[in-house]
Amino acid sequence: MKDFIKFTLATVTGLVLTGVVFFFMGIVSLFGLIAASEQETPVKSNSVFVLRLDKPLKERAIDDPMAMLLGGEYESMGLDEILKSIKKAKNDDRIRGIYIETGMTEGASMATWQEMRQALEDFKESGKFIIAYGDNYTQGEYYLCSVADKVILNPQGTIEWSGLSAQPVFYTGLLEKLGVKMQIFKVGTYKSAVEPFTEKKMSTANREQVEAYLVSMWEQLTTDVAVSRGLTSNLLNDYADQMVTLGPAEGLVECGLADTLLYMDGVKAYLKQLTGMGDDEPLNTLDLTEMTNVQRNVPLDKSGNIIAVYYATGEITDEALDGLYGGQEVIAGSKVIADLSRLREDKNVKAVVLRVNSPGGSAFASEQIWNEVVKLKAKKPVIVSMGGMAASGGYYISCAADSIFAEPTTLTGSIGIFGMVPDMQNLLSDKLGLDFDVVKTNRYSDIGTPVRPMNESEKKILQNTINKGYDLFVKRCADGRGMSIEALRQVAEGRVWTGTMALELGLVDKLGGMNEALQAAAFKAGTDAYTVLSYPEQPGLFANLMEDGKDNYINARLRATGGKYYEFMNFANNLLRSNHIQARISLDPNIKL
Repeated sequence: MKDFIKFTLATVTGLVLTGVVFFFMGIVSLFGLIAASEQETPVKSNSVFVLRLDKPLKERAIDDPMAMLLGGEYESMGLDEILKSIKKAKNDDRIRGIYIETGMTEGASMATWQEMRQALEDFKESGKFIIAYGDNYTQGEYYLCSVADKVILNPQGTIEWSGLSAQPVFYTGLLEKLGVKMQIFKVGTYKSAVEPFTEKKMSTANREQVEAYLVSMWEQLTTDVAVSRGLTSNLLNDYADQMVTLGPAEGLVECGLADTLLYMDGVKAYLKQLTGMGDDEPLNTLDLTEMTNVQRNVPLDKSGNIIAVYYATGEITDEALDGLYGGQEVIAGSKVIADLSRLREDKNVKAVVLRVNSPGGSAFASEQIWNEVVKLKAKKPVIVSMGGMAASGGYYISCAADSIFAEPTTLTGSIGIFGMVPDMQNLLSDKLGLDFDVVKTNRYSDIGTPVRPMNESEKKILQNTINKGYDLFVKRCADGRGMSIEALRQVAEGRVWTGTMALELGLVDKLGGMNEALQAAAFKAGTDAYTVLSYPEQPGLFANLMEDGKDNYINARLRATGGKYYEFMNFANNLLRSNHIQARISLDPNIKL
């Protein structure tokens, strides 16, 4: 018995000590990662900036300690870091060129690829080389890489080239099986955000608008690729219809989509040749993290002038949402208002670029943010730069700006609102056997409860509220764009437009990305000397680790496992906790690039 107790105590002690050792090893590793991530990168002569497209691409890079420790699927790239790194590489004489290596990047919209492509086109003006290589190119990756001086393909690889498609998911059948019915209130013929919960296929109006913006995006894509590759749009359409993707790699070279076939060792040898390195010499390379840390501690401009870039990314909510399906990027109304108010009062901030990448969300929060943008605009220039999507509520918070920039393939507009109230009586009572009773002091004390369907009087009240909200939305947009109410209504109705289409309709002012927006902000502010700073300020690595590192880890696991269904669960969870009146685009257009 004594031996047993000794053995047990020894085992427990060993496990505890092992746990303590691993804990401190983790802390030491984290310190090492942090130190490495903040260390200024030295640049050798004849270096190559290696841009590997192998992680999810987000609007803005976020320091995530869990991703640093776990790596792999939890890491991400920031568009802001990529654009800055390309510019640094252009202006640094020690860097000879850029090498792009594809790897099935997720999360990039067509507009994101376009903004990166424009940065690479600007880089080429330096006379430096751009080489692209891929085992397999997605269509979006190929669109980006087609700007390269040489597009290299693995001898057994493929280039996806089949055109664009949208395949929205409909949850109506699932809800029917569960015994849940969505009670819908909306304004706008094209306001299709509710269709996934009420229909089993696209409405005629929705199909019309989706076809229109897909054609607009595809025309932009084929035009740009045709110019870079010395082909024609008609020929590229023929290639898509012939499904050259499934042909041999040699055929992709013959038709002009790729320049040559090489394995990885051949690519490295070719890069050494371009940089003048010998076969036995190592190739000097800088990855994205290292490029981010090149000239990391550049002092602020002596003038003290600041052009603030405020990132408004994600769904618009009244407050920040957390919990099981939380942790995602959101535009929390109360926080954004407080942040913009501080920028308004900061005398060093001479102009603000509001970077919007959002499908919309709470109509109430959108109105509150609009009001703060109006107050900000009264004191200093406000320029909007639209990312992949600035639709519905995303357009609401943009419309009051001095000027709006959008990429040709940005999805915007969708001026309309809707309300959804779930009726879960069948699920709760018939399927789960739950019964409910009610005591109330007034007629409408229990309006909107999910345990019973709404009556006609309640439906009329909510529809009137939606109508008033839509009228206000239209007025805000008309005032911001200098259009009449009647003219604005002609392009509203919840319809989604691309940036190219929106420019023709007067919903945006110019086509361009962040660089063009910054130039416009500086011009409007009347200053040539300034420093660009990004907001909202990000918490430090340790604050992230202590506050939400675990939530971000769980959220990443759910997103990776659930895919499209994760978005539905997340939306449904947030819907029950947030404002029922929404100004947002469809749950997920599900565009295949």
